[in-house]
Amino acid sequence: MNNRRKFLKLGAVMASGAFLPFQFCSSPEGKSALVNNNAGRGLSNIGIQLYSVKDQMDEDVRNTLEKIAAYGYDTIEGYDGGKGIFWGMQHRAFKDMTSDLGLKFISTHANVFEGLEQKASEAAEIDLKYLICPYVGPQESMDDFKRLADEFNRIGQVCKDKGIRFAYHNHGYTFEPLEGEMPQDFLMENTDPELVYYEMDFYWVVVPGHDPEAYLRKYSDRFKLGHIKDRRKDASPGEADASTELGTGMIDFLPIIKTAKENGMDYFFAEQERFDNITSMESAEKNAQYLKNVKVS
Repeated sequence: MNNRRKFLKLGAVMASGAFLPFQFCSSPEGKSALVNNNAGRGLSNIGIQLYSVKDQMDEDVRNTLEKIAAYGYDTIEGYDGGKGIFWGMQHRAFKDMTSDLGLKFISTHANVFEGLEQKASEAAEIDLKYLICPYVGPQESMDDFKRLADEFNRIGQVCKDKGIRFAYHNHGYTFEPLEGEMPQDFLMENTDPELVYYEMDFYWVVVPGHDPEAYLRKYSDRFKLGHIKDRRKDASPGEADASTELGTGMIDFLPIIKTAKENGMDYFFAEQERFDNITSMESAEKNAQYLKNVKVS
């Protein structure tokens, strides 16, 4: 996950002029219109990517997860921190702890390029649904993405053989044109749908100027998981690290979530990586309250 921190430093790359207006992702009032209490059903799971509270996880795993459960989250997604995807615990012990707290451990980000077979085996043994590659970084040529597609197919086969699914989580760089092609489209079209799934980070589709709903429809049933991350209204176009509490930013999530559910997305995770005048745990609590009020038809 250190690679994710590294990516957020690539503001110069993201400021290259590839940003389009955000009209399509803001409500007429200029604020997110995620909450609609008048009609529709809520999300079937309220999830959080634990990277959002990484400092607390590093200090005290159980205490942090107890608070996460108390906030109303029932689903968690892990990450490959300094202590590994099970925070230094045996995989079964970690799963027992999360289950005792009423949390469904659905997926985890992981370095899938090292120790893949063991990670996939242990994850499958405790009924995780997905092992996810969170980052590969900008590539220099489309040939690099072609090699990556082949590698994803290989990783997906290993995971399938072990009894778990493999997915890739996008950042903005796959939505930046390269040599006349869109890397995200190339990956979608050159990976086996039975081996490689995708986790859409809505924020990192919007930031380069694309419409998440268009991609969800174009590649229906490929995006099985999603990150719900809002973007500050006052963020400059080249500002990469501008996430904020859900409902306070510029992204209108309601139609995105509705389209995602209609096109096969099963799991949604709140994620935040920047905190202004608020602690990460306070932010996690606010985001949980917001997601509990989501209503989609």
